[in-house]
Amino acid sequence: MAEAKKKAKARARPSATRKRAPRRNARPKSAARPKQRFAVSHHREEDFETGLRRYAQYRDLGVAKATRGMVRAHVIRFVPPCDPKEVSKRHYHAVDFQMVYVLKGWIKTEIDGQGEILMRAGSAWIQPPRVEHVVLDYSGDCEVLEVILPADFETVELE
Repeated sequence: MAEAKKKAKARARPSATRKRAPRRNARPKSAARPKQRFAVSHHREEDFETGLRRYAQYRDLGVAKATRGMVRAHVIRFVPPCDPKEVSKRHYHAVDFQMVYVLKGWIKTEIDGQGEILMRAGSAWIQPPRVEHVVLDYSGDCEVLEVILPADFETVELE
């Protein structure tokens, strides 16, 4: 009987050679990110302001402040009517990430290496960092959601 207890104890003890399986939801180690805080932004017409471009109004969603400059998210409302002489200026943004989602209407752009693309409500696209592009036209009700990293970035006009 003493022999059986020894065997049972040996089985219960973890082996020194056993390796622990990696945690399924473990995040990869990365550079320290700023602490984020909760933020909410409700739609208010008075929050739309003129910003980077005269033909657009921007509604900041409070993400830049909440992420301490890591991410910017804003709704862009294009001001009608579209004037191709004003909007069709080739440029790029010095960003790490840029995603655009069409909320209302449509927008026609030309993106370097992709040609002309007509994006409608529900369309989304990612513009690689520093990709040259041009706004060609947009509907009178066009609104897009834009998400950019980092929050502060430079726009470089090429024409």
